[in-house]
Amino acid sequence: MTRPAESVPGIIRTVSSREVYRNPWLSLREDVVERPDGTHGIYSVVDRPDYVVVIAAERGGFHMVEQYRYPVGGRYWEFPQGCFPDGRTGTAEELGRTELAEETGLSAASWTPLGRLYGWHGASGQAFTVFLATGLSAGVPQREHEEQDMRHHWIARAEFEQMIRTGGIRDDSTTAAYLLLLMHERATP
Repeated sequence: MTRPAESVPGIIRTVSSREVYRNPWLSLREDVVERPDGTHGIYSVVDRPDYVVVIAAERGGFHMVEQYRYPVGGRYWEFPQGCFPDGRTGTAEELGRTELAEETGLSAASWTPLGRLYGWHGASGQAFTVFLATGLSAGVPQREHEEQDMRHHWIARAEFEQMIRTGGIRDDSTTAAYLLLLMHERATP
């Protein structure tokens, strides 16, 4: 779960904070802040639960999901990802296991954490943890109602990279997760 920014001496101090909007998936707050020179301003901050991104890898490629993303009006491929529904909690790995199974039906014998990043740190403290999931076993997806149009497909690494270049993959979390994977692969003998 994201938390309000803490005041750091000499940077920005929170003067006040008020919630403007809330629904089961997010809340929006407006913070009045004081800058180092004493002037005041406003930050609008979207608070959302942290999420996971799962790179399910085997046979030189990745298991991907594609779904319609309403805000951008298009269908795009991405690594399985998501956050706990309102009220549920657990570890990042537990969430990764849940999301992978729900979206693809897959389970994994090995879970390697690759890193933790912010997805939109200019407007939200929401972070995501990236896992490499290997030793995969097939199962039946148990998608949420909102995911009823989702498709699952294995994509070879060369095709995956081509899809990034040509716009078939536009999800920033997926591309950032792939960079963490490349760095992990370089560091692992």
